[in-house]
Amino acid sequence: MATVQAAPPTTTAGRPAPRRSIVAAPSTWVVWALVAAFFVFLVGILVSVVIDSFGQQWFGGWLPAEFTTQWYSRAWERFDLTHVIGVTVGVALAVVVISVLIGVPASYMLARRNFPGKRLVTLLFLLPIIIPPITYGIPLATVMYNVGLGRTVTAVILVNLVPSVPFVILTMTPFIEQINPSIESAARMCGATLKDVFVRILAPLLVPGILAAAILVLVRTVGMFELTFLVSGPPSDTLVVAIYRAMTAAGGGEARQLVSAMAFIYTATMLVILVVALRYINPTQLVARVRETREDD
Repeated sequence: MATVQAAPPTTTAGRPAPRRSIVAAPSTWVVWALVAAFFVFLVGILVSVVIDSFGQQWFGGWLPAEFTTQWYSRAWERFDLTHVIGVTVGVALAVVVISVLIGVPASYMLARRNFPGKRLVTLLFLLPIIIPPITYGIPLATVMYNVGLGRTVTAVILVNLVPSVPFVILTMTPFIEQINPSIESAARMCGATLKDVFVRILAPLLVPGILAAAILVLVRTVGMFELTFLVSGPPSDTLVVAIYRAMTAAGGGEARQLVSAMAFIYTATMLVILVVALRYINPTQLVARVRETREDD
């Protein structure tokens, strides 16, 4: 049985097409080497924390002599992680909901209205994001303690709203600007009120942007340490603050394992949030959705 060999690719002139070179430039190899080194370093840190959280004894050698899950049960009971995780989830959800309810209408006004001092207002929204939180966290904490809200969940929510609301505004304003205003004008000519236009027409178009902003605010709130630490106490600590207090309060030889167990719980929580975010929100699809909206308009 005769075998048929595929002919080499040819150009329009009938000459063989030149083979593509797979040799990369030295700068490309340097970049990939740095990326690989970063990921090896990151994975090494995560693996060491996980092993430490399960290790019974780890004084010499690459692996502990024994493995156990007792550090998780001890950390859960000693630092009341059920309450801490409940506070973390409650604070994060409250900050997300309030930030979206305030930030989306405010971003609509910035995207659709021209008024004196608009650039100044935009700059003020930028300040809580670009400056370190500790610079305005101390005055905020002073105010919270003066009005009697110190060490409460309400204070934790309020201080986290300061950077979260501007974050939603700056995320949603460009997204709203991509939508053609003629859609709103046509709806108003048909008798729709501003509320009807916003709820029935703009809201479905803004869902991807709102979800993206909400997920980013959620991750930011769960990981916010400075502002939360300044106004929280044992009844209102979030998980990241509880890890810090555990690191400074736990004594004896088991302190490292307890902190590692809590750190693994925190890392797993953040990974779950990121997996859910990537499951429902794809940045590439978000950009494509904006482009489709502009083309349809």
